[in-house]
Amino acid sequence: MRRPCKVAAALLCLAVLLLLYLLAGSAAPPPAPPSAPARRPPRLGRSPPRRSPGGSASARKPAEQKHPKEPSSLQCMHLAVVACGDRLEETLIMLKSAVLFSNSRLCFHIFAEDSLKPEFEKKLKEWPSSYTKKFESNIYPITFSVGNAQEWKKLFKPCAAQRLFLPVILKDVDSLLYVDTDVLFLRPIDDIWHLLREFNSTQLAAMAPEHEIPKIGWYSRFARHPYYGSTGVNSGVMLMNLTRIRSTQFKNSLIPGGLTWEEMLYPLYQKYKNYITWGDQDLLNIIFYFNPECLYVFPCQWNYRPDHCMYGSNCRGAEDEGVSILHGNRGVYHDDKQPTFKALYEVIRDFPFEDNLFQSLYYPLQSKFLDTVHTLCGRIPQVFLKQIEKTMKKVYENRVIVYLGANHRY
Repeated sequence: MRRPCKVAAALLCLAVLLLLYLLAGSAAPPPAPPSAPARRPPRLGRSPPRRSPGGSASARKPAEQKHPKEPSSLQCMHLAVVACGDRLEETLIMLKSAVLFSNSRLCFHIFAEDSLKPEFEKKLKEWPSSYTKKFESNIYPITFSVGNAQEWKKLFKPCAAQRLFLPVILKDVDSLLYVDTDVLFLRPIDDIWHLLREFNSTQLAAMAPEHEIPKIGWYSRFARHPYYGSTGVNSGVMLMNLTRIRSTQFKNSLIPGGLTWEEMLYPLYQKYKNYITWGDQDLLNIIFYFNPECLYVFPCQWNYRPDHCMYGSNCRGAEDEGVSILHGNRGVYHDDKQPTFKALYEVIRDFPFEDNLFQSLYYPLQSKFLDTVHTLCGRIPQVFLKQIEKTMKKVYENRVIVYLGANHRY
């Protein structure tokens, strides 16, 4: 008699767990626990010791000289973006993708033209409270501390050069992630933020290569100025330890000695302004050409662009692990040249915050991808779906644990 009773009890427990899982999948995100009193975010890294001008370390082997392990729990991950002109919607969709998937609290640093500030404030306040609790935002005017402001503002794209001045403006921020407005996160920002712990004692910034194949890369074929490595680097996704940047003396082609970041920017621009094509990105390439030991190079799946698939797949990291951060440069979100990129942008844009992620985001994305198989990028849908599917599964697993814990308490 006892044996059937035990079996029945076990089946009943299993049914309850299954019911809770289904409820968690269709419900809105549970309310976040009460936040602790605001405190100054912990500093991520110590300022590196002053290095000799000839010192160097491998930018691709960060494990050799890692600095002491950073704190495991961060109060805030800092995300910076610069928006001018018609970039309001793009920026909001980028921020939305960050909030949807990230686990830790976010601090947004939005640099925008004065006319865009009220629009940002209005749109962010319209988001559901279950998501606005996950971030705080600060909106700054466009400012340049050295040189001619109008020259800086017109360099390459409107206001893009603002990113060069982040170490000077955000003096109380230790580390941050800068991204262009046309970026989408397909996994938690927590994962790229953890790469800060991989920096060795001289590294102070991280970027991905501009291209994977030197013979078809832009810098290796057309650049008229120094650039990092064999293909240059792309600055659309840039992880920075601002404390180290502010305290480092950089080698340069201007004077025999070192210069601070702020001292170097305008003279460097004056020297190379007639030779650069991609504005501030070219200046960053020049800086890290002379200071290669300062750069950590992360793989292409952290800054995946149309170049990685439009001529055939050439990002091995994305093939193995899936795209982590999508960078829709070349305006591909707004034309029909790369429908796979456009599909991801539109699905995240149209996703209602409180809806089921699988039903209202993942399945529509799969459906849209069926219309892109005639393109080279569309022939590899698993590259775009792998990380986002993995991230969604983790979101629901966490929700089930939260609901089970709540039921256990009460």
